[in-house]
Amino acid sequence: MALVRFQPFVDDFQTLQERFNRIFQDSALSHFGREEAMGSWTPLCDIYEEGDNIVVKAELPGLDRNDIDVQVENNLLTLRGERKREKEMKSENLFRTERFYGSFTRSFTLPVTVDTEKIRAEYKDGVLLLTMPKVEEAKPRKIKVLTT
Repeated sequence: MALVRFQPFVDDFQTLQERFNRIFQDSALSHFGREEAMGSWTPLCDIYEEGDNIVVKAELPGLDRNDIDVQVENNLLTLRGERKREKEMKSENLFRTERFYGSFTRSFTLPVTVDTEKIRAEYKDGVLLLTMPKVEEAKPRKIKVLTT
């Protein structure tokens, strides 16, 4: 005789999970299948301090560097661009699409310690790397204490 573990709620939870999956799957297919749902997207960004620089890394996969616009005005850093579809897909042939296409804009307020004249931008393997050096006055400096 085999022992069977008593799990009174397992069937109920599985049924509930299946219902949720069905609801979200139907919703996702109808949502992602529409062109207007793909008109804009937001790239993910990391911002951190590294030595005497503020660094911004933005994930921009599938973009050509010529499709990326970086501007700084009044200490506001703005990233703009557009990811274009490689080819048009017919909705009857489309099962699922999770990648977003279209234009994007991201803006960040820069600290006044950033030297906006010396910002450097590099784009490699779908990642935009902005290196923003701090102005000389903002860099920490050691002050020697004299004895009197």
